[in-house]
Amino acid sequence: MLINFFYTLKRANVPVSIKELLDLLTAMEKNIAFGSIDDFYLLSRTCLVKDEKYYDRFDRAFGAYFKNLENIDDIIQALIPEDWLRKEFEKHLSDEEKAKIESLGGLEKLIEEFKKRLEEQKERHQGGNKWIGTGGTSPFGNGGFNPEGIRVGGEGGQGSAVKVWEDRQFQDLDDSVEIGTRNIKVALRRLRKFAREGAADQLDLADTIRCTARNAGLLDIKMVPERHNAVKVLIFFDIGGSMDSYVRLCEELFSAAKTEFKHLEYFYFHNCLYDYVWKDNYRRRDEQISTYDLLHKYSSDYKVTFVGDASMAPYEINSPGGSVEYHNEEPGNVWMHRMSQTFDKLIWLNPVQEKYWDYTPSILMLRDLVEGKMFPLTLGGLEKGMRLLSK
Repeated sequence: MLINFFYTLKRANVPVSIKELLDLLTAMEKNIAFGSIDDFYLLSRTCLVKDEKYYDRFDRAFGAYFKNLENIDDIIQALIPEDWLRKEFEKHLSDEEKAKIESLGGLEKLIEEFKKRLEEQKERHQGGNKWIGTGGTSPFGNGGFNPEGIRVGGEGGQGSAVKVWEDRQFQDLDDSVEIGTRNIKVALRRLRKFAREGAADQLDLADTIRCTARNAGLLDIKMVPERHNAVKVLIFFDIGGSMDSYVRLCEELFSAAKTEFKHLEYFYFHNCLYDYVWKDNYRRRDEQISTYDLLHKYSSDYKVTFVGDASMAPYEINSPGGSVEYHNEEPGNVWMHRMSQTFDKLIWLNPVQEKYWDYTPSILMLRDLVEGKMFPLTLGGLEKGMRLLSK
């Protein structure tokens, strides 16, 4: 069942073997992953990928093969060849049904009959059982019941026409679709700097084999510190009421970031950055963190990301007392300027569609405050932002 997926990984230069594929099939038979594409992703990666350096290749191949599928049933359906289903369907057709399908003699006969009737017809017709038109029972209509025929224009109802002539309009594919946790992880991996730090608590298999061979076969175990992403990240999330529509998207980003970055600190703010932030929304009145302290606590090599819709009244950014909750002595633009001056790498991710930004003054103001480094919170925008932070 997973043969095509297996060959897709092979073409992506992921070193997978038949034994690992059989292990994956055995795990699926035991329903270890059921009903969720994320569960299947984790299971397949665990069974098929032997080294984390191949995770990126696996993610790209997995995303291309199972794009837009939501659960295991969809995956199974996508993996069954269409001709198998067609043959299985034909097994259940009666002789009478097969004769009805071929009632007009196949496609060649249909086109010949279509041309003949088109020459005879002088004007538009609606209804009837013979002419090319709309409605009726003609096999050449576009709204009637025709068990086999040619549909010209209109919307199909029965889905049984042999040939369709219709003018359709299509849109280009774009990268502005909302993104799931797995795809966010792929985008965040652009911002990586692997390092081995801390206690040596992980077996270095390659070095152990090498040293054992040099030691006349006597086991010589070598350990190394765990390999992790050494990039240091600060994320600030806007929790204003206008962000309610984007809570799920922010949760996916937050979950992916906590998985990808070992050195991650996160904070919350309301609409615009002022003189304090917090880490627990339930205790934000009692456990406030001074923004000044943040500026002095974290070094300038931290990568800073603000996540918010930047939608508010302009005075909330450029006026003292602009906060909707308390009287702030210094306006938000002063604090944003200090943040930009302290941290060299800073971006803003905005969940609002980019085509609406020019109609909201506060978005334009904050985009200027971050020196134009505002990106939409989409897969394409996230990749651009990570690319900028990694320079």
